Amino acid sequence: MQHVLLLCWRDSGHPQGGGSERYLEHVGAGLAARGIQVTLRTSSYRGAPKEEWRDGMRITRGGGRFSVYPRALGAIAAARLGIGPLAGRKVDAVIDTQNGIPFFARVVTSAPVTVLVHHCHREQWPVAGRLFSRVGWLIESRISPRLHRGDQYLTVSLPSADELVSLGVDRHRIAVVRNGIDKIPDGAAAPRASTPTLSVLSRLVPHKQIEDAIDALATLRSTIPALHLDVIGGGWWEDNLRHYSRERGVEGAVTFHGHVSEVEKHRLLAASWVHLLPSRKEGWGLAVVEAAQHGVPTVGYRHSRGLTDSIVDGVTGLLVGGDTRAEDVATLTAAAGELLVDDEFREFLGTKARLRTREFSWRQCADGVRTVLEQRASGALVSGLVSAPLASDHPTP
Repeated sequence: MQHVLLLCWRDSGHPQGGGSERYLEHVGAGLAARGIQVTLRTSSYRGAPKEEWRDGMRITRGGGRFSVYPRALGAIAAARLGIGPLAGRKVDAVIDTQNGIPFFARVVTSAPVTVLVHHCHREQWPVAGRLFSRVGWLIESRISPRLHRGDQYLTVSLPSADELVSLGVDRHRIAVVRNGIDKIPDGAAAPRASTPTLSVLSRLVPHKQIEDAIDALATLRSTIPALHLDVIGGGWWEDNLRHYSRERGVEGAVTFHGHVSEVEKHRLLAASWVHLLPSRKEGWGLAVVEAAQHGVPTVGYRHSRGLTDSIVDGVTGLLVGGDTRAEDVATLTAAAGELLVDDEFREFLGTKARLRTREFSWRQCADGVRTVLEQRASGALVSGLVSAPLASDHPTP
């Protein structure tokens, strides 16, 4: 295997880039470090060059939120004629990232295609509007599984694999390669806050449900007046969240930090007492293990699916939830309140969470994906949890 093409609707530098983009780029960097040519085709955005090299990987951009898909397919087709940004490089394997909608690369390439799905988007499609949500869910749940019948699937957690099976994807075609984790950057050490502090590390979009964390804060401040919430991350929903915090009367107890550097992100996590992840849906929950690096346990929703893989309930954090949104918030609030006042239990979970981070490495992740791609290139299919030997670059707390 000499050349791998990665397809994703955006890269980690995109204003709305997140954990799924980081996963793919870490995989690409890991493959490039092993002498494999890697090209990432993604969308363009303001300030981004049409082409650049990063971590040994070539990144080429074209198109926007929707046009990125036909532009990428056009570039692949043109390359077969020896023209365009992807010309001159024979592709041995393609990773087609399905963030709700795949690129359908198999229509224009003869190379083996692996479909990367972090999680299904049934719960998120309504945000896109009535018509587009119906079309999107039709593509994700019906059209894509049928078109990719026989193709290899790749996902990041066992619950996400179960979701794919529910859409009709054969389990023997679904490989699971979990996320890795970055080392804590130099200069990021910080003491725990002297007063009770909650944190949320997330993109600020509706399905992340940061409002639930604000509700928990508002309720808990009646018994813990000094409680503060750090919201780490940015996104187009931020103004709505600021308005909501004013409505709830806790504007002065919430700090919206926006996009921050890696060093600042880790400083804020290190200072936190409890990390909340009230997302409606997660494929894995990279923020869980990033908080865990600092001995900070996470409280999240069991029904988000992916968090049942990244959080060991009662050991590294707490999984909660109910049958309604109000019950979700109530259980989230109760669990957070318990950890804030029970120092011994909180420290127990934090210690176990920190120890578990040793299981995850981006080198191990990249090796796992390489195994899947090589097996697919040889005509074989891979299923179940794929674990390469524990790599030496895992972060040591």
